[in-house]
Amino acid sequence: MPYVAITYDIKSGCEDEVAEVFADFQRPKSAVVPDGGRILATAVFIRDATLVRFIEYEGDLDAVARFMAMQPGVREVERKLAPFLNNPRDTGTVEGFVRTFRASMLRCITQFAVPRAA
Repeated sequence: MPYVAITYDIKSGCEDEVAEVFADFQRPKSAVVPDGGRILATAVFIRDATLVRFIEYEGDLDAVARFMAMQPGVREVERKLAPFLNNPRDTGTVEGFVRTFRASMLRCITQFAVPRAA
């Protein structure tokens, strides 16, 4: 399965406040992406001024990003994170979210996974 990691440039010293934002995160009711694919897993990591959201998915990455852009929980997290960001993120529209998502991606160097049972 492919993975993607996106970064957020957080104001230093706000790690605990940012962790609280994600503590109340509401997952989508379904992991199925209507345009094809699924979000299999997510994880969020923070250290100092860097926050990384890690996503394991199936299907088209742009479809996954569009799906995420429309999820109430994701929109709420983006709204709550805004005061803690060093640089504003244009995530108020689906197009802005996808553009910001793409611009925030870390370059993948390698991916390894143990084969999963069907």
